[in-house]
Amino acid sequence: MDFLSSTTHLHITTWVVALILFLIAAFSSKKLTAVHMILRVMYILVIVTGGALFLEWRDKIVESGMNYDMKVLFGILVIGFMEMILVRKNKGKSVNMFWVLFGIVLLVTLYLGLSMGIGVNF
Repeated sequence: MDFLSSTTHLHITTWVVALILFLIAAFSSKKLTAVHMILRVMYILVIVTGGALFLEWRDKIVESGMNYDMKVLFGILVIGFMEMILVRKNKGKSVNMFWVLFGIVLLVTLYLGLSMGIGVNF
């Protein structure tokens, strides 16, 4: 299973596709059940590829300390907020607070992921 953790390309591809599908489902005027189901499969792929990277790289990069642990937590929160936004939108409930929380948690997750030792180094 080295292909899951040798580079970050697969993980980045899965979460970019997941974000695109999420935005399509969130801003659609009608209920897109098929897109929502495909998005749930993408959640699983994001978690599997991220978990493989976490297990492979956590102990190898010492200077990151607890940042990998925090990124895992915030990554799971991003997925949770994406799901909450879609489910509450389909039920006709207010999602404003969840959009704000989603944006904050997504930015923190992107910062943590892109500022660590693997992946793109800005």
